Amino acid sequence: MQSPTALLIIDYTNDFVDERGALTCGQPAQQIATTIVSLADRALKAGQWVILPTDVHQPHDPYHPESKLFPPHNQRNTWGRQFYGPLKEWYQAHQANDHVVLLDKTRYSAFCGTRLQLFLQERGIRHLALTGVCTDICVLHTAVDTYNRGYKLTVYQDAVAALTPTGQEWALQHFQTVLGAEVLLGGEPNE
Repeated sequence: MQSPTALLIIDYTNDFVDERGALTCGQPAQQIATTIVSLADRALKAGQWVILPTDVHQPHDPYHPESKLFPPHNQRNTWGRQFYGPLKEWYQAHQANDHVVLLDKTRYSAFCGTRLQLFLQERGIRHLALTGVCTDICVLHTAVDTYNRGYKLTVYQDAVAALTPTGQEWALQHFQTVLGAEVLLGGEPNE
């Protein structure tokens, strides 16, 4: 019997995706919207979970390390933190579903300082499928923690985007060769 799976849609917000976003991956991130929504629909139809780990920051936080690395982004209750385009519409239509979970995170990894590990344990979830942005930052750090915790790991290469093509290529190769992840195309069903 196949173990339960959770699809993670990481940081797919206006600040990371929209052209006007504070830290945008731009066009490559915008182009994956349809695939992400399709994967979310397939996950729900299969009785799986869709978890949306989403970066959240406080303005002018001198204690957060990202304050020194990046411009202000994903601040609570702002346009920048809202889900981008089709995902915003999808989330509004499905947020009442108990298999859809918004998860605030303040660090790169969706595991760091969140309830994700306990959530997965309670439901017997042993397989994580990753999508979202940035491939070489938050998706990568979540993938490393997924590997270190012994979960089966899948990354949908056509549902992740990075700030640069080099970062994208490096991260996808790292997922496969170092983390043993299955790197698949999400635009086509895996049946």
